[in-house]
Amino acid sequence: MAQRFGGKYSPDGSVSRSHDAAPGPTPPNRFDGKRPVRAGARSNLLFVVPLVFGLRAFQQPPAGMAFGLAALGLLLLSAWLTREGIRAQDAYEQRRVAKRPAIPRKIFGAVLMGLGLAAGGMMSDGGPVAAILFGVIGAALHLFSFGPDPLSDKGVAGIDSFQTDRVARAVDEAEAYLGAMKDAILRAGDRALETRVERFSTAARHLFRTIEGDPGDLTAARKYLSVYLMGARDATVKFVDFYAQSRDAKARADYEALLTDLETTFAARSQALLASNSGDLDVEIQVLRERLRYETPHLL
Repeated sequence: MAQRFGGKYSPDGSVSRSHDAAPGPTPPNRFDGKRPVRAGARSNLLFVVPLVFGLRAFQQPPAGMAFGLAALGLLLLSAWLTREGIRAQDAYEQRRVAKRPAIPRKIFGAVLMGLGLAAGGMMSDGGPVAAILFGVIGAALHLFSFGPDPLSDKGVAGIDSFQTDRVARAVDEAEAYLGAMKDAILRAGDRALETRVERFSTAARHLFRTIEGDPGDLTAARKYLSVYLMGARDATVKFVDFYAQSRDAKARADYEALLTDLETTFAARSQALLASNSGDLDVEIQVLRERLRYETPHLL
């Protein structure tokens, strides 16, 4: 029987199969919801430039050395604040409802950049005027390159501050569970499992965005997120502790099946969760916990 040539990178995205074979399900896009990481090469270079001042400081007289070491410390602190500010802005932009960063890290980073460059100018005996001009130009270029921090809250129109804070706390709690899962699975030393956890995190974050867009039933949603994700985190930690020593294939299969069930649940419930009543939700949570207890005892 004739067989069509195909493969993983063929236009239909499937492996070779007979013309009468039924197509398989489309795999989820592993890049869905992903954004380029902006805290990359540019911010990392900020940690290299201060080393020039540090090296030159030890070639100067005592006063010049003091200015050089001050420049080194101020510029390193500026680089760290800038990188953290970029990460905070990325998290802000990914959420529908978000508070502005409590500390404008990038703006503080620009100020410290200017002070550090001014101290470096004083080390070079350029005089205070040249040093100040050097610092002002450096701070301006920093703001031009990295931009200021978000200075206003987002998505809070028509929502009282108390409800907004509850939404933010619920999402922060859920993100902490996902972060703990990601950190734990690294100990397994298995890239396929790391990718699997990341795919589950993507499905969970779709639910977070739904809650941020319609926080009307936040009490039930928060309980749902905390119980499900807490169970997923605990299962991941215990699985890694067991799998790192045994490399048990059944344990791995059970863990992947658990992630598949949870991922399907999150994806299917992302729109319907807030409309469901809390009684049905409690039943689902209890059923899930009982299933985890009896079907995967080595995970929970």
